Amino acid sequence: MPFVRIAGLAHHVAVDGDGPVCVLSAGLGLGWFDWDPVVPLLAPHRTVVRFDRPGHGLSQGTTTPPTLAGEAGRIAALLDALRLPGPVTVVGHSIAGLHAEGFARLHPDRTAALVLVDSSVEEHPRPGRLGWTVPAGTALTALGLPAALGPTLRRLAAHPDPAPPAEVRRVYRTSRVWRGALRENARYGTVAAELDALRRARPLPPGLPVTVLAAPDGSARWERRQRALARRLGARYEAAEPSGHLVMRDAPGTLARVVLETGQEPA
Repeated sequence: MPFVRIAGLAHHVAVDGDGPVCVLSAGLGLGWFDWDPVVPLLAPHRTVVRFDRPGHGLSQGTTTPPTLAGEAGRIAALLDALRLPGPVTVVGHSIAGLHAEGFARLHPDRTAALVLVDSSVEEHPRPGRLGWTVPAGTALTALGLPAALGPTLRRLAAHPDPAPPAEVRRVYRTSRVWRGALRENARYGTVAAELDALRRARPLPPGLPVTVLAAPDGSARWERRQRALARRLGARYEAAEPSGHLVMRDAPGTLARVVLETGQEPA
């Protein structure tokens, strides 16, 4: 699997299929292989691009705090490195939904469609701080917890976990991945606040196809929040049922159908 260098960092990338480009970005702490159930359903119709953000999957870690503009620019730089200028369908899961929407607002000429998969929703975001992430990551490493417990914690969090066991061990035994997740989580409120400000300054492109695919999983409150997000974005709303938060694992057929229906028609 190839690596591309963006802003001096090696980013792990997987490209499959042929046709209009679709970029998949997974949630906090997840890796490229979490999209495995969806890729065979999209690849006959789309060029499917999966990538690991810094400190995630197999990508190089960084000490630079994540920002909304930086994550949107990362997607653009990745497409440039792959010589896939777009426009593309950008799909963001969970926290990456913030990044995907940011990309659509900051790079409207490169966006063909937007799909938010059980995306993070913050009605009143508050900026977060990074101060505790460095000592926390150092402590985890010093105690040897990533190597000893990392894959087990991943399996418990994602149970039942269809990800390849060898890849889970390869990724989650490293302190780099846990540091990356801690750093991204600490900046979650800040990135959400940046998106809130961007929504007021940079509207989505007129007529952009947008779908909010939610996984309410019995939570009426979460469904209301996801529906409110769809109304705010002028998006189509659909519920993936039954499905937990990892929609790509629980309802890959639904997710693939939504992406194909929302994005460009194949040439």
